[in-house]
Amino acid sequence: MEKNFKWSDESEPHKQRTKEIITKHPEIRKLIGRNPYTIFVILLCVGVQITLAVLLKEANWWLVFGAAYLIGAFACHTLFVCIHECAHNLLFKNRMANTWSGILANLPLVFPSSVSFQKYHIKHHSFQGVEELDADMPFQWEARLIDNSRIGKAVWLLFYPIFQLLRPMRLKEIAIWDKWTVINWIVQFSFMAAVVYFLGAHSVVYLVAGFFFSVGLHPLGARWVQEHYLTHGDQETKSYYGVLNTVNLNVGYHNEHHDFPSVAWNRLPKVKKIANQYYDTLGYHTSYTGLLFRFLFDKNISIYSRVARANRGKVKVTKEHVIPAAKLVETGDEVIA
Repeated sequence: MEKNFKWSDESEPHKQRTKEIITKHPEIRKLIGRNPYTIFVILLCVGVQITLAVLLKEANWWLVFGAAYLIGAFACHTLFVCIHECAHNLLFKNRMANTWSGILANLPLVFPSSVSFQKYHIKHHSFQGVEELDADMPFQWEARLIDNSRIGKAVWLLFYPIFQLLRPMRLKEIAIWDKWTVINWIVQFSFMAAVVYFLGAHSVVYLVAGFFFSVGLHPLGARWVQEHYLTHGDQETKSYYGVLNTVNLNVGYHNEHHDFPSVAWNRLPKVKKIANQYYDTLGYHTSYTGLLFRFLFDKNISIYSRVARANRGKVKVTKEHVIPAAKLVETGDEVIA
């Protein structure tokens, strides 16, 4: 197996399909917009995590880890999706309100990340696979270290948040620190200090374990493989159409999201329904558990199974493809995205 990413001379693949779909189905423009009710999902999940942290402060360790795997991981993953919605400014019209909502969603996730994610994620959409700008791309050394070893891939998933934490250091064109990053860190560390002081070790371990399970060695961790790893030939992005979309805010509709990142999570299934002829011809997944085991045991899938590119080019946009500025709801997305 070749020890390198699959290099492409083409620019990222989504804008061209967006252009075609908008031409054929202009009614999709009506789906663009915010969903302010997402704030109630944030409040619910934050409340669940704090409540369980309180209830488990003197519990047996097996119950702490069991609750983290079976409940906390789902709540935390949903909060990640909410932070993702905030990054696209898809809750409120006011950009600052979205930033504060992301900081609120960040609280049970232990480590400050919401503001940084806002910075890096939009670049991931515009420059998918460009190593200098896409924090979702693994390091070269990361791919060499893990390769396609079964144990290595399990360890990689278990400690995936650490690899994610290191990748922004590669993105020299994006400033890491600003006022909002500092605010995010102050709020987050103040919250965690309060958990340590008032609740103690069991509660801290519950939150930490729930966080790591939510993006790591857990069926939910297969999401990172599903989205952009080459599990269906050379297709760069795959969607997931399974039952967990119900509790995780349609995060699996990933081709639909990349094609139309200004559409809030609750309307992504409608994008697929309208443009079904485009999405049904693409490879997709229906089971995170099945994908998790395939990733771990299939020697043909490794950390190298990603498309990398240097081409930062844009698709040419003509007047009929442009979505009016009012419809872009200040998401920071590209004009036709």
